[in-house]
Amino acid sequence: MNAAGASAGIGLCSAASWGGADFVGGMGARRAPALLVVASGHIFSFFLLLGYCLTIRLHLPDQHSLLFAMLGGFEGSIALAIFYRALAMGAMGLTAALTGVLTALVPVGFSFFTDGLPRPLSAAGLAAGLVAIWLITHAPQKEGPSTPPAALMLGALAGTLFGAQLILFKIASPGGVVATMTAGRAAGGLAMVLVILVAPPKGEWKGFWGMGILAGLLDTAGNLFYLRAAQLGRLDVAAVVCSLYPAGTILLAALVLRERPTSRQITGMALALGAVVLLSL
Repeated sequence: MNAAGASAGIGLCSAASWGGADFVGGMGARRAPALLVVASGHIFSFFLLLGYCLTIRLHLPDQHSLLFAMLGGFEGSIALAIFYRALAMGAMGLTAALTGVLTALVPVGFSFFTDGLPRPLSAAGLAAGLVAIWLITHAPQKEGPSTPPAALMLGALAGTLFGAQLILFKIASPGGVVATMTAGRAAGGLAMVLVILVAPPKGEWKGFWGMGILAGLLDTAGNLFYLRAAQLGRLDVAAVVCSLYPAGTILLAALVLRERPTSRQITGMALALGAVVLLSL
């Protein structure tokens, strides 16, 4: 298998892991504040990674990789808090879609600048992937509250920061996948604690550890897969394929909760498969 195919394949593993993390985290957020669910997962996965690093005596990455890994982990956690705030302000469909597309589009633009334009087939795959992300994540608004401009602005900011995190992790990845993720989780866990201290979540602070830990483990696995995919291939390919993770969340909801995906989402998932095939060639 060529590097592009390996990167796309591992990117799918990342998307599946992130999709599972969002599903489990969403289930946990039905019982406890979402930020507590995410923070517990971040903190537990950090100590798990730290224990592994100490056990195998893994060397610290160079200062350059360490700095970018910690920056990515810190600002990614801040982006998550901003995203949750945006979702809480009104109808979620358009905000989530805007965030999802920008998460992929920011690293695509960066990759064009640093790696040059992709080949025609890859360019077609990237375009198809971005359209697929929009179709999967954007639920057309029916009746209910409209999406206020402030929510869209925060959603756009969150998507830009998520995309920046993918870039920062790519830059840090030569320092090693596990070491990069450990440094990122340390900074991300600190950011989550600071967010909670500044704006304590409302609701009962109990019943979030189990789902939080499982979601954190799946999210960590997704990040590790992404880092490996970014090491093997172009940043734009890894970013777009990994950003298809909402499809995994939707499929799990269909299997576990019997929530049927819309025809729009099914079309998006079919287009996503085509995009992965094109990016693998």
